[in-house]
Amino acid sequence: MPLMETSGRQQMADYRAPVAQTTPWRTLATGLDPELAQAFRVIARCGCFMQAARSLNIKATLLRKQLAQLEAQLQCSLFSHSDKGLALSRDGLQLQAQLIALAHERDLPVIEQPLIRLAVSETILHDILGRDLVSLLRRNASVRLDIISLDSELSLQAITADVVVWLAGTDSPLPGPSFATSEPRRLARLDYLPHIAKRYSRVAARPDCLDDLADFMLVQWQHDCQIESFRAWNSVVDQRLAGVVQLHSYELMLEMIRCSACIGLLPHYMSRFDRALVALPGLFGHPMQRHVWMAVNADSRDEAGVQMIVELIRNTFDERREWFEG
Repeated sequence: MPLMETSGRQQMADYRAPVAQTTPWRTLATGLDPELAQAFRVIARCGCFMQAARSLNIKATLLRKQLAQLEAQLQCSLFSHSDKGLALSRDGLQLQAQLIALAHERDLPVIEQPLIRLAVSETILHDILGRDLVSLLRRNASVRLDIISLDSELSLQAITADVVVWLAGTDSPLPGPSFATSEPRRLARLDYLPHIAKRYSRVAARPDCLDDLADFMLVQWQHDCQIESFRAWNSVVDQRLAGVVQLHSYELMLEMIRCSACIGLLPHYMSRFDRALVALPGLFGHPMQRHVWMAVNADSRDEAGVQMIVELIRNTFDERREWFEG
């Protein structure tokens, strides 16, 4: 490109000179719309539009519009961009100081968010719901969420929660929560198969009958020992005199299958969750299955926060429908 060639007309950013103050800043701060004042305070505290929007549980585009509205009202620029993010301008510092003083004088209370209690089977929380719950928290930093991991039928019977997601047999959702709930809804059927890491087992050498398991170490999550539908697998594990590991940690069991050439019983969807793992079908004649159930506390099912969690869970299972079919 010739040295004198231009890259085209560039749009100049609007500039607002510092306001020539005729009205005292305290008077301006007192008369501000509370929503705009709150938006300004959070942006100033976070120094970032995205983080401020999360804290306020609104979209960043709306937050930018609110700031533009406030600057137009005051006829000044309240922030400037720097390498470290947003920085308060001289006028912004003046406004912040007055808003802080007013807040101390009014002793404004923090708006309490309702507590939402979510109880989830440990495997479902780890494999299926975890990522979407993290995404929810990214969008809404003000939510109050109590997540309870269920690792046994006893813990399911002992808890009280707003939303419960648990695993049960294929015949009914029982045993379920001990408190009053809406009618349980079946979310998915899970088929269980032995799994092994691909890197530890060539296709030609993978076991295709129960006798072939003798050459491999077996690993079992202790919670599965009492599952009636896993009787065939549990019988194989119980007969082992060597080459078996029993664990109370689901995550550690997964790690041992990934990294220690162990074979363990996992949901059939696991090869979609972790591409390094492969299922071993055909070892057992009868299917090993469980169903995922969800119920909502009868006393809190109409609350907005509870409905938000219910909708998230439904959408998550709908989006992963192919994990459970076939």
